[in-house]
Amino acid sequence: MEQVFGYIISLGAAVMMPIIFTVLGVCIGIKFSKALKSGLLVGVGFVGLSVVTALLTSSLGPALNKVVEIYDLQLKVFDMGWPAAASVAYNTSVGAFIIPVCLGVNILMLLTKTTRTVNIDLWNYWHYAFIGAVVFFATGSIWWGFFAAIVCYIITLVAADYTAKKFQSFYANMEGISVPQPFCAGFIPFAWAINKLLDKIPGFDKLYIDAEGMKKKFGLLGEPLFLGVLIGCGIAALSCSSGQELVDRIPYILELGIKMGAVMELIPRITALFIEGLKPISDATRDMIARKFKGAVGLNIGMSPALVIGHPTTLVVSLLLIPVTILLAVVLPGNQFLPLASLAGMFYVFPLVLPITKGNVLKSFIIGLVALTVGLYFVTDLAPHFTQAANDAYSVTVAKGSPDGALKIPDGFQGGALDFASSLFSWAIFHLTYSLKYIGAAILALGTLALMLWNRRAIVKFQQKAQGQTSDK
Repeated sequence: MEQVFGYIISLGAAVMMPIIFTVLGVCIGIKFSKALKSGLLVGVGFVGLSVVTALLTSSLGPALNKVVEIYDLQLKVFDMGWPAAASVAYNTSVGAFIIPVCLGVNILMLLTKTTRTVNIDLWNYWHYAFIGAVVFFATGSIWWGFFAAIVCYIITLVAADYTAKKFQSFYANMEGISVPQPFCAGFIPFAWAINKLLDKIPGFDKLYIDAEGMKKKFGLLGEPLFLGVLIGCGIAALSCSSGQELVDRIPYILELGIKMGAVMELIPRITALFIEGLKPISDATRDMIARKFKGAVGLNIGMSPALVIGHPTTLVVSLLLIPVTILLAVVLPGNQFLPLASLAGMFYVFPLVLPITKGNVLKSFIIGLVALTVGLYFVTDLAPHFTQAANDAYSVTVAKGSPDGALKIPDGFQGGALDFASSLFSWAIFHLTYSLKYIGAAILALGTLALMLWNRRAIVKFQQKAQGQTSDK
């Protein structure tokens, strides 16, 4: 089983997801040619997104490393980035079984009406495998690992249901789609609490400004494209150790600015490919469910948050937070994690935050700032356990004859990644299972059961209302 799923996962999202969506499209009645085109568009979207995010990290990486060298920033948690985190997750016994186990849980929850999300975002199942793997290596028990992964999966499905209505009304062309990704869902508590708090500040509502408002108010300065150029040039300038070097490196400074502007401009165009590819699948799935399962009204298709990371507010706030987060990593007492390879994951903080803030740039920035500040400490705290899992995964890949250099942690460092390791979900689930053992497991089990029952009550109420409206018609 480990070899089978290891092979499937090794294909990567760009190959794995087009195959899945093509097969799914045929199964739900779409013509093969149309299903294949949808699948290929999804694959092209993943390729384009990986190229753009690689451009971001490869371009910023040398400049930021130079800044680290100039200012002698000694932080001992090495940023491995999300590819390494995914490799750690899938190169374990938990990762080998995570897809069938979670799909089984999803089916059971659909049958018991404790969720209305069909999670077909299989590539991002690595997040559940990640928390399961870290708990597995920390406790030495695979059962604890699967317990943590399943709890995370259930909470994420409930969160996807909770946010579905706002998500669909905020983003265009997202009818019938939800986002069951735990990294995104982990920021919902921050967004909800901080948004409520900011609303209580007199006059704060007058500070509302979205990305379109920034363009109108600041003109070219409010464009994500121009902001990308400015911040890229600024980071490149900081990597110069003297005035003369600054003058000598003007071509490099301008080049990095243009590259950052390109990232801001290309991401929305690439996410349009995802929407074009996934829309026929989601539409056909909803039609089939409505036709064959009369009592299953209101089901949502769980999709990747990559669909919406091209929103202007996400781009603007993520871009502004990149230098701010690096500064925070340096000045925060006790933090040992400097995000470099993980910077591309910044865009994924906001897909479920924006519907709560209604796209308000200032609110979203404050929420992101607080969440990432706490997240840096989460990564630092989990680093020893992440390192243990990463070292084991590295030894496994070497034993198989396919060493993965991305998994190798430099001597004298521990490993970490902003992606999911900085999430409230991963930190809370880990410490409840590892630190509190059976007491923590009981808290998680009872809390998860309460969420399922609360969600079931909302689903039944929604279905009864929908069926009543249909009867009236």
